[in-house]
Amino acid sequence: MSENGSSSALIPNGEGASRHPGNKVTVVLGAQWGDEGKGKVVDLLAQDADIVCRCQGGNNAGHTVVVDSVEYDFHLLPSGIINPKVTAFIGNGVVIHLPGLFEEAEKNVKKGKGLEGWEKRLIISDRAHIVFDFHQAADGIQEQQRQEQAGKKFKVLANQYKSIYPTLEIDIEGELKRLKGYIERIKPMVRDGVYFMYEALHGPPKKILVEGANAALLDIDFGTYPFVTSSNCTVGGVCTGLGIPPQNVGEVYGVVKAYTTRVGIGAFPTEQDNEIGELLQTRGKEVGVTTGRKRRCGWLDLVLLRYAHMINGFTALALTKLDILDVFPEIKVGIAYKINDKMIPHFPANQEVLNKVEVQYETLPGWNRDISNARTFDDLPVHAQNYVRFIEMELGVPVKWIGVGKSRESMIRLF
Repeated sequence: MSENGSSSALIPNGEGASRHPGNKVTVVLGAQWGDEGKGKVVDLLAQDADIVCRCQGGNNAGHTVVVDSVEYDFHLLPSGIINPKVTAFIGNGVVIHLPGLFEEAEKNVKKGKGLEGWEKRLIISDRAHIVFDFHQAADGIQEQQRQEQAGKKFKVLANQYKSIYPTLEIDIEGELKRLKGYIERIKPMVRDGVYFMYEALHGPPKKILVEGANAALLDIDFGTYPFVTSSNCTVGGVCTGLGIPPQNVGEVYGVVKAYTTRVGIGAFPTEQDNEIGELLQTRGKEVGVTTGRKRRCGWLDLVLLRYAHMINGFTALALTKLDILDVFPEIKVGIAYKINDKMIPHFPANQEVLNKVEVQYETLPGWNRDISNARTFDDLPVHAQNYVRFIEMELGVPVKWIGVGKSRESMIRLF
């Protein structure tokens, strides 16, 4: 022990390691209800990354990445694994469905060359939990109960405690036999995740990227409860899901769709349950990657985004799917909420209150032009430029990328 009672032996790299925070991680997070196009932003940043990490969620998340006209679908694997130079890391905060992991990898391997040798480039934290088929079946029953009893919170909760899933059938021996088949394949990938991240942060300079799953409004604490996921999809989940200190979090990029979508039931203040919503849905091909369900669509909601920014502290934004708005003569943006003719300065936690808000809109002129071939900000029509600048001004966060199409080349970088 040293004179002040501390022991440098407790710090793997000696006393200096405690004074220098080491490498920073760059974080990509969804800023709405998911489906904002995080996979594309991660894919872009992964071109230059050494390690790409998943920190929370499970295979209920879905990211689509298009490379050289090949469309890859990811659910558990970090999308950055397409880069053959990247080490992909699944942290302790992720729940892993083993059959799903291997099925996903094999399906994507068949699509193109991007995933060759993936097993040698994937590291899985030994603290990550495994989810079984019966967990997923039970989750499905719970979801059905919620849908059938929407709005009756007490009854839903009581019924969940009362019924121990009487319709659930489990083939215990069959499932164990199937899982044993994965043991030898998964063993070489499993490491002490905390130590792996510590070495990555405190070794030579490395570019480390963290890929958030789901989004701010699906966060178990800050989302539109009870229609949320079971993890923290906001920036705090990065520290708890990887086992790293807050001082190692660097840039936090929020991914924002140029309009708003939501899957399933729950309050949606700017929803357009009309021809506008239908046009957004068809133009944006708004169908869930994981569920196959049509997404509900509406105008951009800045109240929701300010709330996401309060929690995450975005350092910059990626604005995606701007091209979907090409055909609208005018575009509305939700800028404030009113309840009983009074403006409210916050985003309501209570679903019943959120269902009653009256959205105040700002109407901006559309650009009525195909922008999918734009490759610089100056290539965009002036009304499209103004739409981007309006969002920046209202949120006080700069837009770093603008997405105008599906391919990797369709991301305009501003700085």
